[in-house]
Amino acid sequence: MDNIFINYSLLILVLPLVAFVILIFAGKRLPRQGDWVAVSAILVTLILSIVMFVAMLLDYNPVFSQESTFTWMDLGAFKIELGILVDNITIIMLLVVTLISSCSHIFSLKYMEGDIRYSRYYAYLGLFTFSMNGIVLSNNLISMYMSWELVGLSSYLLIGHWFEKDSAADAGKKAFLTNRVGDIGFFIGIMLLYSSVGSFLFSDVFAGVEAGKITGITLTFAGVGIFLGAMGKSSQFPLHIWLPDAMEGPTPVSALMHAATMVAAGVYMAVRLFPLFTPDALLVIAYVGGFTAIFAALIAITQNDIKKVLAYSTVSQLGYMILAVGTGVYIAAFFHLLTHAMFKANLFYGSGSVIHAMHHALHEKHDHETDPQDMRNMGGFKSKMPITYWSMLISTLAIAGVPFFSGFLSKDAILAGTLAFAQHQPQHFLLPVFGFGAAAITAFYMFRLIFMTFHGEHQMPELVDDIHESPKEMTGPLVLLASLSVFIFYTLPRFNPFSYHGWFTDLIVPQTAVVPGSMTAHQITEYSHHAHDLAMGLSITVAVIGISLSVLVYLKKIIPAETLAKKMGFLYDWSLNKFYFDENYHRFLYKPFLNLSSKVAWIDWELYDRYFINGFGLVTEWFSRVIGKFDYDGIDQGLVDGIGRMAGVTGHSLRKIQTGRLQNYLLFVVAGVIVMIIVQAF
Repeated sequence: MDNIFINYSLLILVLPLVAFVILIFAGKRLPRQGDWVAVSAILVTLILSIVMFVAMLLDYNPVFSQESTFTWMDLGAFKIELGILVDNITIIMLLVVTLISSCSHIFSLKYMEGDIRYSRYYAYLGLFTFSMNGIVLSNNLISMYMSWELVGLSSYLLIGHWFEKDSAADAGKKAFLTNRVGDIGFFIGIMLLYSSVGSFLFSDVFAGVEAGKITGITLTFAGVGIFLGAMGKSSQFPLHIWLPDAMEGPTPVSALMHAATMVAAGVYMAVRLFPLFTPDALLVIAYVGGFTAIFAALIAITQNDIKKVLAYSTVSQLGYMILAVGTGVYIAAFFHLLTHAMFKANLFYGSGSVIHAMHHALHEKHDHETDPQDMRNMGGFKSKMPITYWSMLISTLAIAGVPFFSGFLSKDAILAGTLAFAQHQPQHFLLPVFGFGAAAITAFYMFRLIFMTFHGEHQMPELVDDIHESPKEMTGPLVLLASLSVFIFYTLPRFNPFSYHGWFTDLIVPQTAVVPGSMTAHQITEYSHHAHDLAMGLSITVAVIGISLSVLVYLKKIIPAETLAKKMGFLYDWSLNKFYFDENYHRFLYKPFLNLSSKVAWIDWELYDRYFINGFGLVTEWFSRVIGKFDYDGIDQGLVDGIGRMAGVTGHSLRKIQTGRLQNYLLFVVAGVIVMIIVQAF
């Protein structure tokens, strides 16, 4: 039983890869294009994850850990060891990945039915799940980085699934290239750590940092470099631009990658490597996360595409998690990662259910112009889609931070930690302002989504009769994840809906600080505990304010939204246009870079190639021609052929002497003897 967790983890890692290989090579020749292969494989991994999770709860050991390592490469001075690490953090994250992936596989059975690349879609889902599990199970920086890159590749393939649309193809490239920017920093951070410590294993790196093998500004740069990788994957400002565009992919992909797993990889990595971050690096992390939280929330309040609202909501919530890491309460960040995975994936599935219904209704009316994702075309869907409505409402209450729901617990933990950080370092008062401000805005725009989609009058009455609830393959995951958005699943064995203490806080304990000058786990816990009551009161207050304002504007319409938009003036335009970041990136980054590339290409082709490379070739050709002419006309024909011709003439002349007559030969001999006598005489 000692290695049972390791064996289960290996199966969880490998099964999605096996499904990918089968489907990519033989998917179209299998019944139902092999979707049952992918679904079966992922359900087995879910069962194994649940078994490990139950075993963790029964054992209830906060310091549980199993690790298996092998030498992958040994060149003497350069050695790479790879392996897997299974502890409580790993088990919880595996459950998140396999659960949301299983829901996406099942949801896709109907959502993607009839798709032209149906088997390839399921194959790529398997590749993504394998890659994500690789990140979760890594016990070293190298295999984490390799899986990190595979996740980037998988996201490119899934976002661009409908690559015949230019928008989807461009979104895939945008996601891939933006992530590469962050990954360069991640790689530099890894190399800085390895060059100082001499190992890629987490345990060796932690021990090396604690022993002082890497300190000061070098360690800070290494930490910031690693965090750049998290900025890319978790869509943090200013690398946030790819995630909203990634909504061009199928909705189940959005739920899997952009709510629960891929974007959470950055947070997971920051949590796993938290002991490496210096206080200076943590300040950078805190401000990036805090600003991202409120910045993305301000954009979400004006978006009309239902998936774009959820996309910017995801960016904002990830900012929350990064803010928690930066302020030291990284366990709260991981807690929010867990709760957010459930309610945000549910919201994406709910949006997919609505979009599916809109597609069907528009198809019945032969309407191919209306945008099925625009909330301004919806309204009044509550009675037509009750399961979708109530599921999304529960998750909306969770993300808004309403008591009795999971989001309240995890957001309260983050806000308490952020408030405590500012109380002990007042110069950083902006951090709780970012946190509480984003909380209020989140409550406002999420209820705006609910009211515009499900309440009020039908904006397109002609579609009402064709709007209906989605099939059970799609509503099943909705009901499951809505249930998991209730507080009780996270507070057991306790039943206090106003306290985040439960099995999670019992089993996930802070690691010992290894960087000199860092706050200890005890200090972080104590400071957060003292700020808890105040943070909870403020959290509930801002949630009530946000929800109330949304009710007044979008449900009761006492304050017309159009009037409010006009009063906001340019601020509304900035928010609606995402603060013109894409346009400014295009104007000040992409376009100048492409112009520079064009000029460099002109220099390369027109100057370097034409005059230097081609000129060198012309000179060589001319010199070769001269040498060839000298060789052929001078040496070959003049010297070599001349000697040959002389030998031929001589032979031709001497051939006349060879007559075959004996008397001639005697005559030549006598003549020769006479000549020799004469020469000798003189």
